[in-house]
Amino acid sequence: MYGGGHAPSRTNFADAVTGAVGGLVCIFLLLCLTNYTGSPWLMASLGGSCVLVFVVWNAPLSQPRNIIGGHFISAFIGLTMYSMFGTSTLSISLGVALTIFCMAFMGVIHPPAGANPIIIILGGYGWSYLLIPVLIGAVLIVVLGMLINNLRGTRKYPIFW
Repeated sequence: MYGGGHAPSRTNFADAVTGAVGGLVCIFLLLCLTNYTGSPWLMASLGGSCVLVFVVWNAPLSQPRNIIGGHFISAFIGLTMYSMFGTSTLSISLGVALTIFCMAFMGVIHPPAGANPIIIILGGYGWSYLLIPVLIGAVLIVVLGMLINNLRGTRKYPIFW
């Protein structure tokens, strides 16, 4: 419980700026799409995905397979639990547990996606939520991550697919 290491150093200024710009662009576009179409293109966990893609872009949890796969699997599980059990303690708890298991087992761990079953079940969303905002939002973040991260010569995103 005492730990044994040292806290990692702070992010440098350039990485912090890249993170802020990436998050700004992604969330701004998703909100514009929401306002333009009247459909929800944004969900809270996509903000966490932006942090990973634009600040720790080289981490395994930040790669496209993890972002897209993690969000898709977790949303599918959340929608399934909601369809089977409604908004209940069981559906939320089981949804998060199954999400953790499936993301780990399938090798697509993406921590922000762990919130998706909670968001979906408490929000009472239907199956269309799997496409908009979940899948398209995750893909948009990956595409913008490739564009914005690769503007800097010191970054190569993605590291792997």
